[in-house]
Amino acid sequence: MTTIDIMLPYYGDVALMQTAVRSVIAQSDPDWRLTVVDDGTEPGVPEWFAALDDPRVRYQRNAQNLGVTGNFNKCLDLAEAEYMVMMGTDDVMLPGYVAQIRRIVKEYPGVGIIQPGVEVIDSAGQVVNTIADQAKARIYLPRFTGTVLMGGEALAASLLRGCWFYFPSLCWRTEAIKKAGFRPDLDIIQDLAIVVDMIEAGATMALSDDLAFQYRRHDASVSSAEAVAGKRFAEARRYFAGAAVQMDALGWPKAARAARRYTASRLHAVTLMPSALKARSVPGVKNLARHAFLPAPRPEQPGRPVKR
Repeated sequence: MTTIDIMLPYYGDVALMQTAVRSVIAQSDPDWRLTVVDDGTEPGVPEWFAALDDPRVRYQRNAQNLGVTGNFNKCLDLAEAEYMVMMGTDDVMLPGYVAQIRRIVKEYPGVGIIQPGVEVIDSAGQVVNTIADQAKARIYLPRFTGTVLMGGEALAASLLRGCWFYFPSLCWRTEAIKKAGFRPDLDIIQDLAIVVDMIEAGATMALSDDLAFQYRRHDASVSSAEAVAGKRFAEARRYFAGAAVQMDALGWPKAARAARRYTASRLHAVTLMPSALKARSVPGVKNLARHAFLPAPRPEQPGRPVKR
């Protein structure tokens, strides 16, 4: 029985998607199954998958566009193995990814989330070290060597202070992530929200410094475009306000304080203001300035929204 389902919610660049798929096929450990859920209409894609003729690779195209969250939720519904990955369509698994995940699962049975070692690449596949990634590694990522297990308020506070994980590289205990579900009211910051919700439910996270994944960062990504436009930070302000209430309800004062301050997110907004100014995006500049400098808003309702 397959231990790991690798789910690939696909939309966008065909060549990058094909690179991602080939990186999965090249895994040194064969205990995986890849499912690609195509939310686009690019020609030739179904035929390319048919030509692969690999029984471990499943492909389906949505009858209509579901959007990011809709396609993520469909991938959740299709996952069947004990553990699953929601891989980015433009990212790359290094050959030892599956082997590392299986080692960690054996070492920490029942672990809810696994963050393997990650390096960042640009649109051309070259390793880069952006200011944001340097901040993640040097300021916000907990200090450890080898593999370490975290959970509870310490983990929630660390992530709300500065979100240091790389979502497409994470491996999830399928039952736990399905129970949490992606919040329907979020489009951009849903990755942090679902991790925090899982931590609230008791999930632990194993962190490894063993390099196994390449995360692609480039201006064409949805997150980069929305960040410059300011949408990401309008959504983030709303999320952090609710997260502070969520942490207070748990009796986690350090995590609640981190959510109210959201220091890293504010600093990120400041670094993007020159790009928004260059793009002459007045709404973007306003949203970024509001997020960076104004006090956190009060949530419209206490607690978190009802999930699907």
